[in-house]
Amino acid sequence: MFRKINSCGLVGINAFHVETEMDISKGVPDFTIIGLGDAAVRESKDRVKTAIQSAGLRFPEAKVIVNLAPADVRKTGSLTDLSIIAALLSATGEIQTDLSDSVFIGEASLGGEIKGVSGILPMTILSKKSGFKNIYVSTDNAYEASVVEGINTYGVKTVRDLVDHFKGVKPIAPQKKYIPERVIPKNVLDFADVKGQSVAKKALEFAAAGGHNLLMLGPPGSGKSMLAKRVPSILPPLSFDESIEITGVYSVAGLVDKDKPLITERPFRSPHPNVSLAAITGGGPIPKPGEISLAHHGVLFLDELPEFPHSIIESLRQPLEDREITVSRTAGKSTYPSTIMLIAAMNPCPCGYFGSTVKKCTCSEHKKKQYISKISGPMLDRFDIQIEVGEVDYEKLASGRKEESSEAIRERVCKARDIQAARYKNTGITCNAEITDDILDKVCEMTPEASEQFRAAFNKLGLSGRAFSRILKVARTVADTENEELIGKKHINRAINFRTLDRKYWNT
Repeated sequence: MFRKINSCGLVGINAFHVETEMDISKGVPDFTIIGLGDAAVRESKDRVKTAIQSAGLRFPEAKVIVNLAPADVRKTGSLTDLSIIAALLSATGEIQTDLSDSVFIGEASLGGEIKGVSGILPMTILSKKSGFKNIYVSTDNAYEASVVEGINTYGVKTVRDLVDHFKGVKPIAPQKKYIPERVIPKNVLDFADVKGQSVAKKALEFAAAGGHNLLMLGPPGSGKSMLAKRVPSILPPLSFDESIEITGVYSVAGLVDKDKPLITERPFRSPHPNVSLAAITGGGPIPKPGEISLAHHGVLFLDELPEFPHSIIESLRQPLEDREITVSRTAGKSTYPSTIMLIAAMNPCPCGYFGSTVKKCTCSEHKKKQYISKISGPMLDRFDIQIEVGEVDYEKLASGRKEESSEAIRERVCKARDIQAARYKNTGITCNAEITDDILDKVCEMTPEASEQFRAAFNKLGLSGRAFSRILKVARTVADTENEELIGKKHINRAINFRTLDRKYWNT
């Protein structure tokens, strides 16, 4: 007796179609699973057999062979347990319904329950795109899968429930579609609470408006961390497509809330300097997303940047350029998205007071150079905006004057993003930081005065090719915030002024 049931596999965030082929024939009783599976897949036979028996069903005393096709693609985890159960029940006559339009994904427990698995969202999206009408998953995953329109989701609690459903004894109702409610976050940190630092606030506004990477350098207590932690309050809202992308990453990482499966707020990730390289880039025997990918379409904040290991700092260079990161392990290679806004903060020296007007620096020249050189030139070049954050004087701190709120700043950011959305429609670009070289000249058109100013600054400062494009992108954002079609001289000047730290502290 031969049966074929549809399922899915996962490589990184990318799902692929798996056909669970089963043949039951006469012979010495045996249960074999082939198809390039890992240890968890090979152990499926024990989970499946015991789960079926726990449900009060008969396991055939025959030769049972399961092939997970395509046989040349490695399968990992327990995703196909439910499809093997469905194939077995169909082959033995317990289920007599045509299952060709359905997909089965889930892990079997020894007691007959169906457990949830990670990565259900990308697999549901693939199933819908492949033309399947129904998907059967664990009740733990049903809400998450219901996010996808155009496919019926059924939550299966036990093997017995699956049989009763197809026999018509107790049909499983399709899972209601998850529609996220717009919730106003409570206790959100607001820029209105930050006294002074007008230059830093404006720089962060431009960074949020264009999705630019930003570096803040200044002495301890100047408010660098306080400013960075308020950035989420001025970021534009997520589009539905961006929510799906982020949720897909979190689904693979096993970090989705089963009651609120769709991520609707931009991520803000702030790892400690003691974090491992694998935790930043992603890793594990079966590669999982790291902090870089978990910050996709959001912010990755690195406080005390020079305190991070050199290997971690340099590992950021490639994903910042390519907007994706590839993790290779023995079990396979996985590519995860990493369209992030990197914000970093650092002191100018080990004691933190080099350049301070309040306290004298106690570091030797050697120590200062050694500390600052932990951030290489190529890494520094990837920060579109570089600003110095100084101490705030007593008068500003004691002033009762109310500062501009995050809501007001966010309104300007959203208007600038709307301009960019219209400009880059159908290009795959979402903000100015993502402008590709082939359209840079077209979308960053300057006035003659701005062009002449940029030429003079470029030659005088000895800027790199990367600095050239990044200054233009920031100038484009500055112009967008002022609703200017052409980049003017004042926009270029402002963008150039955001890249002067290297001459003061790195002496380059």
